Amino acid sequence: MNLTENENRQAVRYRDIDFETAGQRLDNFLLSLLSGVPRSHVYRLIRSGQVRVNSGRVAPRYRLRDGDRVRIPPVTQRPGPAPRRVGNVPDRLAERIVHEDSRLLVIDKPAGLAVHGGSGVDVGCIEALRSLRPELRTLELVHRLDRATSGCLLVAKRRSSLRALHQLLREGRVEKRYLALVRGNWQFGSMKVDEPLRSDRRPGEVRTRVDAQGKPAQSHFRPIEQYRNVAAFLEVRIGTGRTHQIRAHAAHLQHPIAGDGRYGDARFNTQMIALGLERTFLHAHAVAFQWPDSDAEFSVNVPLPAELGRVLESLNAAR
Repeated sequence: MNLTENENRQAVRYRDIDFETAGQRLDNFLLSLLSGVPRSHVYRLIRSGQVRVNSGRVAPRYRLRDGDRVRIPPVTQRPGPAPRRVGNVPDRLAERIVHEDSRLLVIDKPAGLAVHGGSGVDVGCIEALRSLRPELRTLELVHRLDRATSGCLLVAKRRSSLRALHQLLREGRVEKRYLALVRGNWQFGSMKVDEPLRSDRRPGEVRTRVDAQGKPAQSHFRPIEQYRNVAAFLEVRIGTGRTHQIRAHAAHLQHPIAGDGRYGDARFNTQMIALGLERTFLHAHAVAFQWPDSDAEFSVNVPLPAELGRVLESLNAAR
């Protein structure tokens, strides 16, 4: 076979699966490893038995285990598409890394930046971070934040860290705290909202509402400051991570979040715009958990952005 300078036909290879790779599906592992090889060809290699695990045939959805040995047949790899242009986003994020260790990055995500690209978004946080740190081959989002929400965003540097944190999230053992400004006179005191949520997805839009047939969702609201009968400044701790959870629960309580164009109140939003609010007033200010392998405590927090602090100052001055 004649190969161009940009093509590379490999010999038979063997890959030993370690703890970091374990848990990944075979098809996803190969699609990542064999960049430039069409997806259809990768699946054909698996189904025809040319790819083997521990000398045996397995299905594409097989979950790799620590100690597995994968046989990879000769394939022709061509260069993938040119890297997506990311402009100055990586430089902006480099200045917003608030914590980094061998397992984890924490970004103070700015409002207005999506966590990942797609659906009309050219570049998100994860694409920009991969461009900024190409040596970190397994950067993955641990969780998500709405595009309009600022604050703590966890990014795993290892697959083992990602698995551990996803397990903690499923078990409700990651404490996430937000700061929010809501409409009206908050009279509930500290309270827990335990109302199931259902998200209806339409092209270009997701809308979440309280629904008895929805998924369990718990939000804990604690008042910090009341600004006459106009607005209340709250801390919100969530025990689950449903789409638009805080926004939907706040709206259900008739205290929608300031600046929220989807679940909010137009008249209230206009009042807040007059005080300088230019975005949804929702900020993920703290995350805490214990690493399951060592019980070591991890916590990080980022302060309220200056532009939101100025809105509170305006409300305080108007009392």
